[in-house]
Amino acid sequence: MGLFEDLSRFLETRLDEFLKANPHLELWGLEDQLRGQEQDAIRLLGDLKRREKQLEDSILATAQDIQRWHGRITKAQAANRLDLAQAAEEREAALLRQGNQYWGQMKGIKEQIEQTRTLQKEIHDRRRELKTKIAATQAQRTAQRASTSWDTGWAQPPFDGFGKDPMDPVEESFQRWETEQELEELKRQVGK
Repeated sequence: MGLFEDLSRFLETRLDEFLKANPHLELWGLEDQLRGQEQDAIRLLGDLKRREKQLEDSILATAQDIQRWHGRITKAQAANRLDLAQAAEEREAALLRQGNQYWGQMKGIKEQIEQTRTLQKEIHDRRRELKTKIAATQAQRTAQRASTSWDTGWAQPPFDGFGKDPMDPVEESFQRWETEQELEELKRQVGK
């Protein structure tokens, strides 16, 4: 167990060092988590809206049943069938209780919908802030690389004639992807 713990600590330290050297990756990880949370909130919102629609349908059906039984009460009383009138009144009272339960559930669902909408908006706003921070971090990294090349006397021209542009978006994408791959490899090693 000691060797595994030592190796695990070593890999965690390396991962921490890697993330400190590449803070944008940590930001990307957070952005990915927020994206997942936002998708979960959107799915939950859809489920809640479906449940709200079901409850609305149940309330309408119950209201129609109440009207039907209320009419039966009136008919039974007019025909002096008090036994049927009493049974119809009991049925109407049960339907009213059921309708009240549906109404209470729908009120709770509406509150959940509002809370979920608020949460989804907050997550969306955080993602937007994080994307801004990621863009600023990448701009800062690009500026640092450019200043480092100038400071060392090895300034790179905007285009070196060999098809390699240091500001090339494809180059940047590959660098980002390669860095992500390294991070994934470190995560796999830590997870073993």
